Order: sequence, then C-alpha cells, then structure tokens
Amino acid sequence: MAHAPSAPSNAPLLTQIQSFDRTFWITNFMEVLERFAYYGVRTVLPTYMVLSIAEGGPQFTHIDKGFIYAWWALVQAQLPMFTGGYADRYGYKNTIAVAIVLKIIGYLLMAHMMDFWGFFTGCMFLAAGTAVFKPGVQGILASVMKKEYASVGWGLFYQLVNIGGFLGPMLAGYLRLLDWVYVFYACAVIVSLNFLTLLMFEEPTRKNEKKDERSALSVLIESVVGVFRPRIFSFVVLFSGFWFMFNQIFDILPNFLDDWVDSTVLWHIWAGLPLPGSGMAADMAAKGEPFNQEWIINLNPGLIIFLMVPIAWLTNFTTPLRSILVGIFIASAGTLFIGGSTSVFLCVGAIFVFSLGEMCSSPKKMEYMASLAKPGEEGLFMGYANVPLAIGWGAGSLVGGWFYETFGDRTNLARHHLHTQLDVPQSVIDAIPKDDVLGVLGGLIHQTEAQTRDLLWTTYNPGQMWMLFAGIGLISLVGLAVYDIVLRRIDASA
Repeated sequence: MAHAPSAPSNAPLLTQIQSFDRTFWITNFMEVLERFAYYGVRTVLPTYMVLSIAEGGPQFTHIDKGFIYAWWALVQAQLPMFTGGYADRYGYKNTIAVAIVLKIIGYLLMAHMMDFWGFFTGCMFLAAGTAVFKPGVQGILASVMKKEYASVGWGLFYQLVNIGGFLGPMLAGYLRLLDWVYVFYACAVIVSLNFLTLLMFEEPTRKNEKKDERSALSVLIESVVGVFRPRIFSFVVLFSGFWFMFNQIFDILPNFLDDWVDSTVLWHIWAGLPLPGSGMAADMAAKGEPFNQEWIINLNPGLIIFLMVPIAWLTNFTTPLRSILVGIFIASAGTLFIGGSTSVFLCVGAIFVFSLGEMCSSPKKMEYMASLAKPGEEGLFMGYANVPLAIGWGAGSLVGGWFYETFGDRTNLARHHLHTQLDVPQSVIDAIPKDDVLGVLGGLIHQTEAQTRDLLWTTYNPGQMWMLFAGIGLISLVGLAVYDIVLRRIDASA
C-alpha cells in the first residue's frame, strides 16, 4: 500500500529553511552547476539546430530537431527509471561521477559534430548523463530531507535549479555571438567542477538501510515492474500531458520568437537605460536585430528564483496533487496567450503566467513521488518522477516539430507563398538559400521584411499551434482531477 503524504508543517518558513543540513545545501549547489551548463546549451539549441550553414549552424529541419528531442526525452527521462534503482544500489556519489563524465563527452561532441548522426550522438550522451545525474542528486535530497518540510525543501531545490537555469542562457547568449563552439566548451568546463563538489560531503546514510545484494538485472527488473503499480502508472500517464505542453516553451518558443515576435523594441529599451551593454544594445537596435530569444525566455527561471520559495510555502497548505492541478490550469492559460499576436510584451506576459503555473506544479512531482517511496527507494521513485517527462516531451517533440515545420516556420511559409500565390516554380524556390527566402518574397511583393512577416502571420496564422499545446495541458488537468477524486475515495474507504 502506498504511503500517504506526511502532514504539512505549520512551522515558520525561516525555521524550515534552517532545518536543512550541510549535505542538502552542497547537493543543491551541485545541481546549480549542472543546470548552469545544461541550460546554457538547452535554451540556445533550438535556434542553433535550424541555423543555416552560412551562419554557422547545421541547418537541420524542425522535423529533424523534433526527432532529436524525442530521443533525448526517451533517454533522459526514461533512463532514470533504471538509474534511480542503481543509485540506491551502488551509491549516489558514484552514479553522479559517472554522469559528469557522460555529460562532458556530450558537450564536446556537440561542439564539433555538424552532421546529423554525429550531433545526435552528442545529444544522447548529454541526455544519458542527465538521466544518471538526476536520481543521484534527488535521491540524496529525499534521504536527508525531513518529510514534514518537504514542500519547502523541494521548493528550495527548484529555486536553486533555476539559478543555474538563469545564468546558463545569459552566458550562452553572449558566447554564441562570439562563436557557437564556445558555448559547448564553457558548459563542459562548468559541469566538470562538480568533481570537486563531490569531495565536499559524505555519502548519506539512508534511513532503515539494509545491505542490498540484488544483482544488476534484479534492480532493472524491479525498476520496470514498479512503475506499473496502479497509482504510479496512472499518475505517470496523466501528468505526461502537462510535459507535452511544458517543453514547447523550450523547444518551439525559441523558434517562434525568432520567426514571428517583434522583439527589436527590447534593444531600444535597453539602450535607453543606464545599464552595462547599452552601447551594444544601441547598435543592435540600429541594425533592427531581434532580441536574443534565450534572454526573453530567461524571464522564466528569473521569476522562479525570486518567487519559488514563497509559492512553495503557500502550496504547503494543500496536497501536492491539488497544487499540480492549479499549476496546470495557470500554465495552460499562459501557453494559450503566447500565440495571440506578434507583440513581444504579450509574449513576456504569457511567460510570466506560465511560470507561475510551473512553480505550482512541476516541483510537486518530486514531493508526490517521495511521499510514495519506502525508505531506501528514494532514488528509484525520483527516477519514476521523470517518466511523465519522457512521455510528454517525447510525444511533444515529434508533434511539435512536425507542426512547426509545416505550419509555423517562417521560411517554409514564405516558400509556400511564393509557390501557391506567386506561381514561382518549386525548382527555383528550392535553389534560394534559406537566409534569402523572406527577402525574395518581400522584393516580389514590394514589402519590407517586417511587412512580409506580418503578411505571412495574417495569412497563415502560425500562432494557432499554441491552442493545440494548451489544449493538451487542459486534457491532462481533467484527467488528474478525476484521478484525485478517485484516490481520495479509495484512501477514505481504506
């Protein structure tokens, strides 16, 4: 029978924060470094993968990008179901050390492999390293955290994760202006610093720990069988809809911002403020360059840094599952707003709303799974917490990649317009370099680039895709609401 979540604590917030020990804080710092490196690559990668060869990119299609992300999701989010059990069996610090090596290999391969399968291999090393890293870190936290302070503890973890998630894109946004290869090199160096962090604490003694003499095969089999426990399996499937929607913010929104959102006004605002880099901002504004998409999306981790702990404290007064339901509703509303117009201010507002929903829902998956885990199974259940991500991110990558390639990519829509509306032969269109397609269309219809973009937006309505993504999130919400009602009735009658 599953363990019911511990009663939430009414202790003051500061008392709860002071209760966490040295191992808790060092482990969180380790996660900050790992996320610093990971999101340094993750937030710029959607732009890099479809970047033209002339601009230094591999020029993959959005379908290629979706294929890579689908496999990335499968490896990164499904593998913890097994690696979590191995972390419990062989030690959290050992699995973390292996993870660091895998991630360094991944970053270095991505720096130099420009062909599809070479780059794909680098991505898979990075995904595998992350899959090994997460259960180790989260298992340590689950084993040292007081159950009654779990809401604040996981909230702190999520807040600190997003410090790394905020710093990574800031650094990558600057380095990619110099050379894309510097982004990958810097991330390899940053994650390697965790070898030093591992020396700063001892392997935690797990509660009620018994010597584990299971074979590696037994661990694997038990890990797979465990996910099919009815309560776990139902949650995993239903919560995956949230992650379908969630990952479009990081996989599709960067391309949507580059293609459709008029963000040049942000350079003008920056140039007019007494801030570092105002001269660079003025130059970018004069050139009409779009604002770095990763810095716009960086509003998400920035908000989480400042608001996560207060929101975690507030959500402590309800159950993890109900907090997840509220969060999905708010995040779905934010997702829906993204496609409303080409205004960067509407997009920024949508990211703000989405982030509030994320803070109510995403950290709670770890708290909920930790509440179901028996002593000694913390790493395994932290691995299970990533399975919804695997399903949702994988399916979302395939669907979102195809959808954007067909109905959202500005260059592809310009090609379509040239052929269907201006009768330009397809062979002629195919010969036009990717970077010149919009300009060719604008020249034929005597419009500026901005006017041509607005014409394509009005004609083809690429913003409608966000209705699809928000709808998937709402379906997940309804399913989990029913799940919550059923569980409460079962628990009341037990």
